[in-house]
Amino acid sequence: MNIASDPRSLPADSILSAEANKSAAPAAVNGILTIDLDALVANWRKLEKTAVPAECSAVIKANAYGCGVAPVARALAKAGCKTFFVATPDEAVAARAVLPSAAIYVLNGLIQNNGDTYARIDARPVIGDLNELAEWDVFCRRTGWAGGAAIHIDTGMQRLGLTVTEAQGLIPRIHAGDHGISLVMSHLACAENLNHPMNARQLAAFRTIASEFSGVPASLANSSGIFLGSAFQFDMVRPGAALYGVNPTPEADNPMLPVVELKARVVQLRDVERGESVGYGGNWTARRPTRLAIVSAGYADGYFRAGSSNDGTRGAEVMVAGKRCPVAGRISMDLMAVDVTDLEKNAVLRRGHLVTLIGEGITIDELAHHFGTIGYEVLTSLGSRYARTYKGGAVDG
Repeated sequence: MNIASDPRSLPADSILSAEANKSAAPAAVNGILTIDLDALVANWRKLEKTAVPAECSAVIKANAYGCGVAPVARALAKAGCKTFFVATPDEAVAARAVLPSAAIYVLNGLIQNNGDTYARIDARPVIGDLNELAEWDVFCRRTGWAGGAAIHIDTGMQRLGLTVTEAQGLIPRIHAGDHGISLVMSHLACAENLNHPMNARQLAAFRTIASEFSGVPASLANSSGIFLGSAFQFDMVRPGAALYGVNPTPEADNPMLPVVELKARVVQLRDVERGESVGYGGNWTARRPTRLAIVSAGYADGYFRAGSSNDGTRGAEVMVAGKRCPVAGRISMDLMAVDVTDLEKNAVLRRGHLVTLIGEGITIDELAHHFGTIGYEVLTSLGSRYARTYKGGAVDG
């Protein structure tokens, strides 16, 4: 196992060896986020197999959904992934540092007056506006750059993208050849809902316009879209959250392996009497003599305040010595209280022990339910105060 500080603050090659850290890091940090790169690769291969013959790319934006772009990108490239998507040019710079030959697309498009940024690292903007396209064309003509770009067509998301009518205006350019377009794509708005009528509407709209982009690969499906069937897969699929273990089929069992495990440290054990309140607001009251473990994680670490408990509502749960134990009271910025009264009498729990916030049956999607959000937000909010650790045969170095 390799242990690193948060990869967002380190150069791409700064993952430290287990030998140097196996005793120091667990004692020195309040939380440890472990990323299983073998599970990540297995998820990518499952998605690749599901989408055959379409190419399976990988979305590694937001620091690979909080998992660390350098180790994640290396592992996926080693597994055979050839195309990656990020959101911003700075993310493309970080990805290029560890992906010397992969195709890298920048989903948020071309930042004004920054064509040279994309050319310098051979990144391809995903263009969704005619003015943006005009600027890119001027840059390419002026510099001779021929690295390619994607065209994003809006089929119903109403976010980024050319309208279908605007895209139709590009058809003569496509037929003329030497058009510089390497991909045409759209984005599904409701793919996680198998029977949502928008899926069929977006598919029909995209299929019609993409067929006019003769010879240009087409891409529509995100993680959930892959499971809508082969009609949605076209030439390339773009999984993101499913790679990291989030359920792409929330109406059914999760087909993906868990990738992340999160543990946090107990900083104090304390006993409270029946009738005493716990935490900010005093809205959780002990109904019996209660044993609490105070755990060093809070909303500053991405463990949302919405997972709190009060006298009328049970919140999130934590695995302590192999048993689910409920959060007691409000989660604060750096700490939360966990009711460990019901631990077996022979269970050993001391100050300094680690408890499990994600893992041992507690999934990202379960936490998202308690937090009133989605797994994507849980993953990308996991804080920089956790030490990132990597395990599995896919670990580089």
